[in-house]
Amino acid sequence: MEKNLTTGSVFKNLVVFSLPYLLSFCLQTLYGMADLFIIGQYEGVAATTAVSVGSQVMHMLTVMLVGLAMGTTVSIGQAVGAGDRRRAAQDVGNTVTLFMALSLVLTAALLLLVRPIVAVMSTPEEAMEGTVRYLTICFIGIPFITAYNIISSIFRGMGDSKSPMYFIAIACAANIALDYLFMGALRLGPAGAALGTTLAQAVSVIVSLAVIAKKRMLPLQKHDFKPCRPVLQKILSIGVPVALQDGFIQVSFILITIIANRRGLTDAAAVGIVEKIIGFLFLIPSSMLSSVSALGAQNIGAGRRDRAVLTLRYAIVLVSAIGLVLGVLIQFIADPVVGLFTTDTAVIHAGGQYLRGYIWDSFFAGIHFSFSGYFCACGRSGLSFLHNVIAIVFVRVPGAILTSTHFPTTLLPMGLATAAGSLLSVIVCVIAYTILRRKEKQTA
Repeated sequence: MEKNLTTGSVFKNLVVFSLPYLLSFCLQTLYGMADLFIIGQYEGVAATTAVSVGSQVMHMLTVMLVGLAMGTTVSIGQAVGAGDRRRAAQDVGNTVTLFMALSLVLTAALLLLVRPIVAVMSTPEEAMEGTVRYLTICFIGIPFITAYNIISSIFRGMGDSKSPMYFIAIACAANIALDYLFMGALRLGPAGAALGTTLAQAVSVIVSLAVIAKKRMLPLQKHDFKPCRPVLQKILSIGVPVALQDGFIQVSFILITIIANRRGLTDAAAVGIVEKIIGFLFLIPSSMLSSVSALGAQNIGAGRRDRAVLTLRYAIVLVSAIGLVLGVLIQFIADPVVGLFTTDTAVIHAGGQYLRGYIWDSFFAGIHFSFSGYFCACGRSGLSFLHNVIAIVFVRVPGAILTSTHFPTTLLPMGLATAAGSLLSVIVCVIAYTILRRKEKQTA
């Protein structure tokens, strides 16, 4: 449902738009956890490991697809803000053509590479075949995963963040029911988990298409689906840097996990648990990035750049306040929080150290994610890619290596090193934003 976000209270628009976004991310996290939880009830360690490894691969792929779809959200948002429904319809048509073609190519390529991918992930031999079966079925379902994400990006570009939340809620409910059917009743193991995930996405896509058909949101015509070079260039110029940025971030997480694994089983377990906790807390910065992108794009399209800037400022204040409260609170409750996931006292102690340092990453990330959303709304997503790569290459990964080497008895410095990477991102963002605003004022 199209919604104009260029009028009314900027702060209210931000909160009302971002809350469904945050809930959608939470549901998506629950969606991913359901497979692991349910298979653990019916199968052994090998099957659980197969689903765990396979879900890591699918998560990275999904994150990059979501990043690429950011180009659609911004393009449609700018068209809607400008009141140009014809351009918005062309953006939608070209998005469908582009992503469906991409999904077919990805499906074919990944099915051919499934075994090399499983090998690269250093999958234990006992879980190898289960992982191959899991990924094979999930790769076949890539068109459904792609369809869900582009439909969600279209709705959000039109100012509607609630409908995608309902779609993922339907998918989540269907996935849990199908998991119990395939893994519980039929005992299909990892293949059952993949079937449940793929079919649940298909259900979600069918429901979303029914909603689109009923509401007749845009006057789509046949020629809107014909590839238009300027439209595709704009979508890709925004989406590709975001997708690459998200890919680099995922790779950096994997590298840090490898570094922790070399420190021994206790530290490896501690880092693994904290990564899950931080991943959940990162839902707040992620939802703010997407919200600032969508709201900023509409306002920039309407020629209300002042409202886009105000949206960014409110977002920074909001995530900074939340991040500061969480950062201080975690200093006192880090060990009990880690203890929710394990009873091993050594792991709890090490995890508490790591979490006390790592928590500040979510504080700084909230700020630079907000800036990234603004850069995307302006069509400058390359700046978002730039600051993340600088942080990863010059601080995050080298910092993790150095602190791991020089502080072998504590994980606190290693956690602080990741936060230092995000701090560098904030500094780069402030510099880039200042230069961008100066150029905008000169142009005006």
